[in-house]
Amino acid sequence: MTTETIKTGESGSARKLFGGGNLRQFGILFSLIAIILLFQYLTNGLTLSSGNLINLVSQYSYILILAIGMVIVIIAGHIDLSVGSVAAFVGIVVATSMKDWNLPWPLAILFGLFVGMLIGAWQGWWVAFVGVPAFIVTLAGMLIFRGGNQLIGNANTVPVPPGFTTIGSGYLPEVGPYTGYNNLTLLLGLIIVIAVIWREIRARRVQRIMGSTPSPLWVSVVKVVLLDAVVIYATFLFAGGRTGTSFPVSGIILGVLVLVYSFITRNTIFGRHVYAVGGNKLAAELSGVKSRRINFLVMMNMSILAALAGMIFVARSVASGPQDGLSWELDAIAAVFIGGAAVSGGIGTVTGSIIGGLVMAVLNNGLQLLGVGSDRVQIIKGLVLLIAVGVDVWNKKQGRPSILGFMTRNRKTTPAPDEPPMVVPDSGTPDTARPPASMPS
Repeated sequence: MTTETIKTGESGSARKLFGGGNLRQFGILFSLIAIILLFQYLTNGLTLSSGNLINLVSQYSYILILAIGMVIVIIAGHIDLSVGSVAAFVGIVVATSMKDWNLPWPLAILFGLFVGMLIGAWQGWWVAFVGVPAFIVTLAGMLIFRGGNQLIGNANTVPVPPGFTTIGSGYLPEVGPYTGYNNLTLLLGLIIVIAVIWREIRARRVQRIMGSTPSPLWVSVVKVVLLDAVVIYATFLFAGGRTGTSFPVSGIILGVLVLVYSFITRNTIFGRHVYAVGGNKLAAELSGVKSRRINFLVMMNMSILAALAGMIFVARSVASGPQDGLSWELDAIAAVFIGGAAVSGGIGTVTGSIIGGLVMAVLNNGLQLLGVGSDRVQIIKGLVLLIAVGVDVWNKKQGRPSILGFMTRNRKTTPAPDEPPMVVPDSGTPDTARPPASMPS
């Protein structure tokens, strides 16, 4: 066994320790941790206080929801500039339906999702079947639906009823005996701790059944201990907030969406086809992938999530207004690219986009806690986006897979690829037309 093999094995263990993702995502994750610790020091502990964390999740959940849809759009090789305007349009339509039509708020939420679906179908039709580039279609949509928001609302704010505000400003309720903490938040944290342990045990069992060699036991133990320690610490922070607050309902919605869309992109035929179309559209079509259908569904899904994000924002603001949705698309796109997606398509993950979104959220929140003006906040956020993507592009041109490749360029190891190569089936079966979950060791 050569020295390179040993080092490569050690690198493989390290990759498995952090979930087997690509090195770019490791770099972004470490950057997020570094930013949190930096602001925790600069703000004298305010960053990781219960009140600030609760506010952070509540304040930025709608942007992270947009990032989930945007990463799928970008993986497919498109861009959507209309999400902010679509969110604002749906927000004013839903608020008006409850105020003027006396529509019950649960039905109003369903109505808003339906409106988002119609908008997505409209834009998806132009992209998939007419062939107009998504950049142009959604640029037009940004203007159309921004104008629609102001037309319906007459450039005024429209209030929403108290029940509707639950999805944006509600928290897990207080139940059970008094413990000094929110009991439902503690229960949620316990469920996540158990899920982390069960997932690792199940993964090792599946590896043995499939005949592959599982990672060393110490890797699994360390990973589970680290993850559960973070979960337990965060659980007590969220559960120990001031009376009447706990984990936000919008955070629950975000968590469910992350789980659902992570499964869709990694474990379904549709998800594999999205990667195939974004990676090589012609090869995907030759393999039997219906690219028009994929593009149509991708654009429609984005508008549905934009509708949901808009309703959550309106619920948190207690009213819909003409300034809703401004620059939301830029924040969502920044989150996706910071999270490791490729401009050319075919590469990206839901988890990476959430991490990228958290980087921007923590950065913005920390600068506000330090009293930095909004003008300088925008400049700093722009520089972070430019540097994060620019350094990664430069490293790839130099043959390095990621920012960590740049940091370790002098080590004589066999670098792992930034993303597994595109697999295009030659048998006509489209099920494998996406990057495999992991590379054989």
